[in-house]
Amino acid sequence: MAIFVVKADGRRQPFDKEKIVRTCLRMGASREIAEKIARIIESKAYNGMETREILKTIFRLLSRYKPAVKHIVDLRKSLSLMDPRDFECFVQILLGEHGYDVTPNQIICGKCVEHEVDAVARKKGKTYIVEVKRHSNYHTPTGLDVSRIARAVLEDVTEGFKLGLHDLKIDGAMIVCNTKLSNHAKRYAKCRGIHHIGWRTPPNHDLRVMIEEKKLYPITYLKGLDAATKEKLASAGIILLKQLTAKPLKELEMETGIRRETLRLIVKRAKTVLSER
Repeated sequence: MAIFVVKADGRRQPFDKEKIVRTCLRMGASREIAEKIARIIESKAYNGMETREILKTIFRLLSRYKPAVKHIVDLRKSLSLMDPRDFECFVQILLGEHGYDVTPNQIICGKCVEHEVDAVARKKGKTYIVEVKRHSNYHTPTGLDVSRIARAVLEDVTEGFKLGLHDLKIDGAMIVCNTKLSNHAKRYAKCRGIHHIGWRTPPNHDLRVMIEEKKLYPITYLKGLDAATKEKLASAGIILLKQLTAKPLKELEMETGIRRETLRLIVKRAKTVLSER
């Protein structure tokens, strides 16, 4: 009898052992360990098992082989825990690391009104306005309105350029978000030529892959950081584990106001995580 698991949104789907293998591989496990964990979970799977329970079990089993796993939360969840402003900055850094020339937070005159865009990104002779969207619930799809707004802004600033209201020739619009696009939004974006970077989009180089290729993990990827500590780090401009590990403890202490012993523990965990990714 086929076993069906329940996703966070309530949908049911057949249990897929290969998905567990892929998740383990993404978290740095060898193929042998990934398949071993998948077999263990398969042997205990039952009809109606929630996917969040499967993910929790993956973390528990994998931590036996990869110690850093016990220090992290799911990457998808970590992005949803970021402050919206920090996520904007994160996206700007991410695009920059992947070859875009990024100018953050621009105001561009359209034919009708001025528009504040989250970034202007240039690559291979093309210039894009960037709309960044972060959902606190990472299962919430990015809806049609975001695509329509991006299209409307693109049209207005393009007309503004033709009227000589600014000198920035825009070639397209780009949406970067921490979730998937809804089906309507996806169809509209495809029809209107709006680029989209999100969870599992585009298929071969999505948000997760872009993060993992450059090890651009946010500080929210670490378990156990309280809200006050995250706020102090972010206020000092530290939103990535790489930034956290790049500075001497004394400098971090002065910039953040966090006790050195606390910082020592956080930095040690961050280095462990980065070394195993």
